[in-house]
Amino acid sequence: MSNAAQDVSFRDRVATIDKEGKRIWMFPQKPKGTFYNRRTLFSILYLILFFSLPFIKMNGHPIFLINILERKFILFGQIFWPQDFFIFGLGMVVFVVFVTLFTVVFGRIFCGWMCPQTIFMEMVFRKVEYWIEGDRAAQMMLAKAPWNTKKIFKKTSKWVVFWLISFLIANTFLSYIIGIDQLEKIVTEPVGKHLGGFISIFIFTSVFFLVYAWFREQVCTVVCPYGRLQSVLLDSNSIIVAYDYVRGEPRGKFKKNQERAIGDCIDCEQCVKVCPTGIDIRNGTQMECVNCTACIDACNHMMDAVGLPRNLIRYDSENGIKNKKRPGFTPRMKAYTAVMCVLLGILTYLLASRTDVDINMLRTPGQLYQPQPNNQISNLYNYKLINKTYQDKTVTLKPENFKGTIKLVGETQLKIPKEGYTSGSLFIYLDNNTVTKTKTPLNIGVYEGDKKIKTIHTSFLGPFVGS
Repeated sequence: MSNAAQDVSFRDRVATIDKEGKRIWMFPQKPKGTFYNRRTLFSILYLILFFSLPFIKMNGHPIFLINILERKFILFGQIFWPQDFFIFGLGMVVFVVFVTLFTVVFGRIFCGWMCPQTIFMEMVFRKVEYWIEGDRAAQMMLAKAPWNTKKIFKKTSKWVVFWLISFLIANTFLSYIIGIDQLEKIVTEPVGKHLGGFISIFIFTSVFFLVYAWFREQVCTVVCPYGRLQSVLLDSNSIIVAYDYVRGEPRGKFKKNQERAIGDCIDCEQCVKVCPTGIDIRNGTQMECVNCTACIDACNHMMDAVGLPRNLIRYDSENGIKNKKRPGFTPRMKAYTAVMCVLLGILTYLLASRTDVDINMLRTPGQLYQPQPNNQISNLYNYKLINKTYQDKTVTLKPENFKGTIKLVGETQLKIPKEGYTSGSLFIYLDNNTVTKTKTPLNIGVYEGDKKIKTIHTSFLGPFVGS
């Protein structure tokens, strides 16, 4: 490798910050090529899904809702309540392991292709910027130009469009939290009736505007911890956006009609100019690289122009470039995959075994058994039933492993309103001669009609029985 390629001083600082600690504003050149077209198509599908999902309903309710305020979550039409939060916790663990496994195998491809920050920045706001201000050279000239009528008009136009897009994103984002129906009320009804909603929309809009108009790539390089995790997640077999230094070095300018006796890199720096985070991919894997593939398209275009083979920059692994062989399924990848399969199995079981009605029943604290007529004793219990569906439910409680009677206090039936709960007290009566222990385990079946939906496990407190 050349001295330039071996110089690692670039790792001493972030690419978007100079030696004095001041920010270097990025003016990336507009990408074009096969990968950029694929990313554009994927982003269109992503944006269609993002903006349309809040409008999709099932049984009159949104198919997707993360209502943190009311602690109500709907995923694909299924309601999840705080009692199901452990499933969300496990789901987050599965997601982290999945991202880890994905990074071990495919590098930081999530950031370049699926991360909302990258998609909105590069495929929405950046395209607007190219449309209004022009490509890299035009933007740099405009930034240096005095504040004349042309510059004021272009900058104002861009910021207005950015604000409108941010407003649209903010409304959509809020609809995922409170639902599209509630958002419609905020938008259509007087401000005074939904002041908190309007303030939320304004705050979200301002945050999105500042992120995409000013903070930009700093989210990926300064805030997001994912880039820093690469050092422990990636290994020499991980597939990343990589420069083939074996083929490319020593680099040198291209000269027409002259046989090339050096590496294939013509040192045109097009890969640097298109990079949205300002790095030189020829220096190797770096924290700032989001695997957006803009450098691949730029390099392939230049290789076509000078008649050299494509894919000097490509998806590959360190070992693949060094040893010229395809990466295999390493023990590390197998271990992550095994953990992932176990967690997915547990998550699938929890989702499959989750019931529409959740019930908690505990013996009333501080209450002993109560002697009753006809040689019976009773225990008092408190219950709470939660209905996780969109329909009213009526359930009954039946003894399973004991002969006794269950009597509700003040109720004749256990009716649970849709998306709600009911609570109360009940007595369980047992014959005195059947109670042979101080604590007798009880199993109580919860039935909806003839269908058993759950079994409650509790205990019955009786008189002390000596040995």
